[in-house]
Amino acid sequence: MKHSIFTLVLALFSTAFASEKKPNIIYLMLDEWGYFESGHMGNPDLITPNIDRFASEGMRFTNSYAGAPVCGPTRCVLLTGLHSGHTSMRANSGSAPIRADETTLASMLKPQGYATGGFGKWGIGGRGTSGVPEKHGFDEFFGYYDQVHAHTFYPQYLIRNSEEVPLKGNTGETFYKGKTHAQTEIFNESVKFIKKKRDKPFFCYLPWTPPHGLWGIDKDDPSWQLFKDKPWIAGQRTDRDARVYAAFMHMVDRQLGEIMSLLKELKIDDNTIIFLCGDNGGQAYFKTPDRPHGFFGPNFNRKSGKRFRAGKGSLYEGGLKVPFLVRWPSKIKAGSVTDHLCYFPDIMPTLAGISGAKSPKTDGLSLLPTLTGEGEQEQHDHLYWEYLGQTAVRMKNWKAYKAKKGDWKLFDLSQDIEENDDLAKEKPEILKQLVALAGSSHQPIKPGKIYQRDLIEKDRKQAPHGRNQKKK
Repeated sequence: MKHSIFTLVLALFSTAFASEKKPNIIYLMLDEWGYFESGHMGNPDLITPNIDRFASEGMRFTNSYAGAPVCGPTRCVLLTGLHSGHTSMRANSGSAPIRADETTLASMLKPQGYATGGFGKWGIGGRGTSGVPEKHGFDEFFGYYDQVHAHTFYPQYLIRNSEEVPLKGNTGETFYKGKTHAQTEIFNESVKFIKKKRDKPFFCYLPWTPPHGLWGIDKDDPSWQLFKDKPWIAGQRTDRDARVYAAFMHMVDRQLGEIMSLLKELKIDDNTIIFLCGDNGGQAYFKTPDRPHGFFGPNFNRKSGKRFRAGKGSLYEGGLKVPFLVRWPSKIKAGSVTDHLCYFPDIMPTLAGISGAKSPKTDGLSLLPTLTGEGEQEQHDHLYWEYLGQTAVRMKNWKAYKAKKGDWKLFDLSQDIEENDDLAKEKPEILKQLVALAGSSHQPIKPGKIYQRDLIEKDRKQAPHGRNQKKK
């Protein structure tokens, strides 16, 4: 980061916040939640009253990007503040770890007196690696460490600080059935943590798995009751999965509402900032002839008729653009909307400013001036991503993209949000700048270490590939 007047302003912000009672921080990230998959974004099928209320009470970012287009790498960017040209894990293997010496959001906040808890899908270090959360600042982490483990909501066990916690009645015979739903347990532990730590500042990291995954749900779940009779006929499996996906979105919306109510009940709502986002671009699940963008159109703008190109796994807009909302009653103006350009590396310096912590060197810029309306917001010179041979760079409204095999393409996102009009030949000087930025942004990877591969393999076997499972 460059040194400037902005550094001084942010230091003053940090001092001011540090002199007050430190705010609680909740970071809720929904897995594969698409940009247009909520009621306030015009979705006619998904029922999300609490997300919609959250947006009306906080700030909505229209121009926010994930750290990467898939689960593991995007979590690495979020938790370390480094873009994907600098991170220690860039593949989506499920268990690849960050290094033992790396700072995370939790290890930055803990010295400031924060209780630190995580509940959901970790994804940046399986058991028996250098990347386990309890070695990276978390007092406790409960859920899935390996993201392959997270492919079922009825595993035989979840993990707490690297120890197995059996889930009663789950045999592991199918993805779709069991006695104990993992998300219910993860949500309950999230609530317990907030209640237990109510009297001290806490950081509650909630990388919840829904709506992603293989969508098994309890038959008596109230969210399933809302959708089980929907006449969404598109082939038997698509029919059921579309209904359960909608139920999953309502489930996490319902659970968000319960957390918001709890904060008010505990009288800590005004001093709690909540971030709510997706982890990467959506997928066009459950396509039908009349819904070619996916049944719920995660990347499709119904008002304009335009769609972000591609989806999860791609560095086109559809793989990176995410919903991003922030609510902080005492600091953020309700119902505000910003088009400030930001992405996941910005979270670490933002939380440093909020907590009074010293941020390590990152690729991000604090969002505090935008959130609070105080001070001048520093702007990115450029944003950078890489994944499986793809590379993308954004500089203001210009975006360059290169596939593993192929030439660089150039798009003007202010005129071409669908990335259909390649301007590489018309604007060679701009493309040259972006290609140079891409070259300077990449560094060779320095990966973490695996110590006990048998633990990784054991967790992964909780959710083998779907073709080896019964689906009834």
